[in-house]
Amino acid sequence: MLMTVSQWGVWILLFWPQHLTLSTPLDCRDDQGSLSRCTSISQEKLLDRVIHHAELIYRVSEELCSLFEELFIPFPFRLQSNQAAYACITKALPIPSSKSEIEQISDKWLLHSVLMLVQSWIEPLTYMQISMERYDHAPDMVLNKTKWVSEKLFSLEQGVVVLIKKMLDETTLVTVYSDQNTVQNDVQPDVLESVMRDYTLLGCFKKDAHKMETFLKLLKCRQTDKYNCA
Repeated sequence: MLMTVSQWGVWILLFWPQHLTLSTPLDCRDDQGSLSRCTSISQEKLLDRVIHHAELIYRVSEELCSLFEELFIPFPFRLQSNQAAYACITKALPIPSSKSEIEQISDKWLLHSVLMLVQSWIEPLTYMQISMERYDHAPDMVLNKTKWVSEKLFSLEQGVVVLIKKMLDETTLVTVYSDQNTVQNDVQPDVLESVMRDYTLLGCFKKDAHKMETFLKLLKCRQTDKYNCA
């Protein structure tokens, strides 16, 4: 049974701070902007931190999606959005989707797949945050969660970049992905259109956040038990 808005508010007040206290810091940049803070961490510990970060991002994206749906989306439109997977902005990325494809790809491609997913969502989440700020009387809990996810995605990108350098000994990364047509910042859609667009983006991001977590956990499994990672 769906929670009421007031019940969500109480739940968020009780448990939202725990996300901040339980989150392992993953700010790799120093005062000069380099990624030196994470380079001194062992590969194993860095991978654990990256996985923990991805877990938190996915968990909060689930909460944000459910909360957004409860607050803004009438039930018939929820069904419509669930059928609109084709609209996800990362659909064109060369990311493995089936179980057999995921099992067959290399550790290198697992890491680069995570990096592509992370980088492809940084700009859309920033614009979505701006979009939600234009809503009339948007609850702070929605805005704060959106801002939190957007900021943590930057941190996850830093951690994955350092992890790639450590594990693959790659000094140059060329997997930056950005589709300039995914979000139109100069167009002001009507309220319903804007809400439905943001709802679709949230649903797609939640799926991709789960992929990031899954890929990283598979990578961790391969490091410890290579032949039993189904």
